[in-house]
Parts: sequence; C-alpha cells; structure tokens
Amino acid sequence: MKLWDKGYKINKLIEQFTIGKDAELDVLLAEAEVLGTLAHIHMLESIGLVEKHELGLLVKELKNIYKSLDKSNFIIEDGIEDVHSQMELLLTRKLGDIGKKVHSGRSRNDQVLVDIKLYFRKQISEIADLVKILFQTLQFLSEKYKEYLLPGYTHLQVATPSSFGLWFGAYAESLVDDMIQLQAAYKITNQNPLGSAAVSGSSFPLNRMMTTKLLGFDDLNYNVVYAHMSRGKTEKALAFALSSFGATLSKMAMDICLFMSQNFGFVNFPDELTTGSSIMPHKKNPDVFELIRGKCSRIQALPNEISMVTSNLPSGYHRDFQLLKEIMFPAIDEMKNCLVMANIMLMNIRVKENILNDDKYLYLFSVEEVNNEVLNGMPFRDAYKKVADDIKNGKFNPSKQIHHTHEGSIGNLCNKEIADKMMNVYNSFHFEVAEEAIEKLLTKS
Repeated sequence: MKLWDKGYKINKLIEQFTIGKDAELDVLLAEAEVLGTLAHIHMLESIGLVEKHELGLLVKELKNIYKSLDKSNFIIEDGIEDVHSQMELLLTRKLGDIGKKVHSGRSRNDQVLVDIKLYFRKQISEIADLVKILFQTLQFLSEKYKEYLLPGYTHLQVATPSSFGLWFGAYAESLVDDMIQLQAAYKITNQNPLGSAAVSGSSFPLNRMMTTKLLGFDDLNYNVVYAHMSRGKTEKALAFALSSFGATLSKMAMDICLFMSQNFGFVNFPDELTTGSSIMPHKKNPDVFELIRGKCSRIQALPNEISMVTSNLPSGYHRDFQLLKEIMFPAIDEMKNCLVMANIMLMNIRVKENILNDDKYLYLFSVEEVNNEVLNGMPFRDAYKKVADDIKNGKFNPSKQIHHTHEGSIGNLCNKEIADKMMNVYNSFHFEVAEEAIEKLLTKS
C-alpha cells in the first residue's frame, strides 16, 4: 500500500532504493504517528470533515493500536512504504472507508515532520533525565573525594595541584552547558508543523492551534513553508546538543583511560567492569571508556553530517531528508547508552589517595611558593625568578599545604551553586506540559 498509489506498478529496484530503511526506522515513529493522528482527527471533527460517530470509532481503534505498541508487536508489513501507510492500512482494515478520512488536510510531508518532532521531544526528555543522573553522580563523587589531591596538567606536563573534587566537579558543570544546548534543541523541536500539508498549507479550514494544544507543543511553526524548512534544522539543533554531550563524555573517557594506566595509576575499577587480554595475564583494559570515547567522537561529527545532507537544498520537501533518520535515530540510542554506561562505571570508580606524595610531583607546588613569596611582600616577577632559581639550583623545598579559597577552587568547589544551575536549566524544560497534554489526549473520547 502506498498513499500516493495511482494504479501503476513502480520498478522494484526503484521502490527498494527510495524506501531505504524507512520500514525499519519508522517503527520508532509509531507512537508519534498515533498521537499526531489522534490530534488531527479531533480537529477534523471540529471543522466538519469527520462525523462525531466516526471520530469515536477512529479514536477507539487508534487507542487500541497505541496499547499494542507496548507489546512491541507493531510492524510495517512487506509492501508497505512507511509508518503513515501502515497506520492508515490498519484503520481501513478495521473501519473501512472511515479509515481513509484521516489523511484529509495532511500530507506525508507534515506527518513525518510532526512524528519526528514528537519522537525527538520524548527522546530529549529521556536524555535530560539520564544527564541529570550522571550529573548527580559526578557531584556526589566531587564531594566525596574533595580532599583527595591529584596533579593538574597543561601540555600533558605536571602543572599545579588539583583535586578529584575539582576533576569530577568540572565534568558536572560541563554537563550544565551541554544541557543548555539540549534546551535550545527542545525549544526548536517543540513547535507544531501539522497542517502545513505538502508544503504550502491546505484549502481546508484547519484549526492548527487546536492540534498544537492537543499535542502539548509550546507553539506553532506558523509559516507553513517554514514548517517544512524546519526539517533538517530541527535535526541539526539536536545534533549540536548531542555533539556537546559527546565532547564532554569523550574528554572524560580519555582522562579516565590515562588515569587508569600504570604510568598514572590514579583510578581503577572492579575486575568485573574491565576486560582482559588473550595473551597478557595482567591486563585490565578500560574498554567501556574506550568505546564511550569512540562513540562520542563519532557523535561529535553529527552536525557536519547533517549539514552535508541538507546543504544547498531549496525550500520545500526533498527525499534527501529521509536519510536524516538513518543518521539521527541510531545516534540518539548511542548517546543514551553512553550516558548509562558512564554512570555505571563512575558509581564504581576507585580513587587513589596521597598521589602527590610522590617526588615526581614536587614541582607542582612551584606556583604555590611564588604566591607565598608575593603574600610576604615580594613583587610577583621577583618571586617567580627566585623560585625558578631555587628549582635550577636544586634548592626547591616547598610547603605542600594548599590554601585555595576562591569560588570554584580546591577549597571552595561551589557544588551547590553548580547544582542550582543544573536544576534551573532542567526545570525550565517544563516536560510536564507535553506529558500532561499527551495523557489528556489519550483519555479524550
């Protein structure tokens, strides 16, 4: 079944090539397709294109389909092009000609737009929840190990004293900025394109604000041509957010791979969370973090990949957009898996104590000595030269006491302030608005 079928057969190779992976990937859009159709038929009934008794039959059947999705038995049958065709087929099998009315005032173009936005909206909510959990773990570890010092590095050379409190806390605060990127993606996503039809709207007197409220969108994509221009732009906005999280997780994973090596020896993990070598009996490999690093590095390429697919396209719908599902859907799953695995690993991290007692870290305290001289009245440039001369002449014997008190330093991590920033961002998504609207739509008769 093809919604565009005009009575002639298409070449099989052409059909396979143009459908691509839609039959596989569109299963993920089935829930959104039901919700979008539910909102649409309520609107159609309000403008007289669906009778009241027809609405009742359609609503009942759509809710039955929605319930069946929980059992993971929704499939797109052989010969069916996409989720839109499959949904209409299910309705017409059950309800006959009444099922054919659901497409009035819609095109597959705005159907897939609204499906993707509803799907992304739910995925963003799930990602935000996973990020919040990882953030809380990092903050917990920052507080737990705030007294544990470790070397800070520049150019991969030992630089100044740092702490595990600072290190864990740094990645926690990085997630806050990543979450702001995700919030921007959510705001772009959470606008209703339904009713834009093929590209320029419909001659039916559609009530687009009604479907906007029924689906819990914040607002409309008002201009119907722009609604279609948002295809690709929405994906890119989410891709930038995923890329931002990818940068944070990839960098953290790289740190941990270094810190686990015998040359550093700062952290380790229980045996059951590492892997071994087929030839070297002593090996405990950080495979989880190596895979997080690799997967998240690949996720950082998402914005560029989407740009390459969509660049130089004129306004309107183009089949190129179909490829975005193949890029974005797996990437979303990868990001969620990386967030889950990073949290599992960090909850089991073991941190080494007294790292800075090793003489190889003696020069970490050079800046502390310079600052001590300055506090005792010596000009900074003179103090710098004095300590440099002491190091050169083998006379450097620093105090290893750390007195950092300013905001965000070793002795004043500001974890509460960072937590407040995170919660302000998280709460400002207002996921509950969309959730309540969908719950109400599913109970509406």
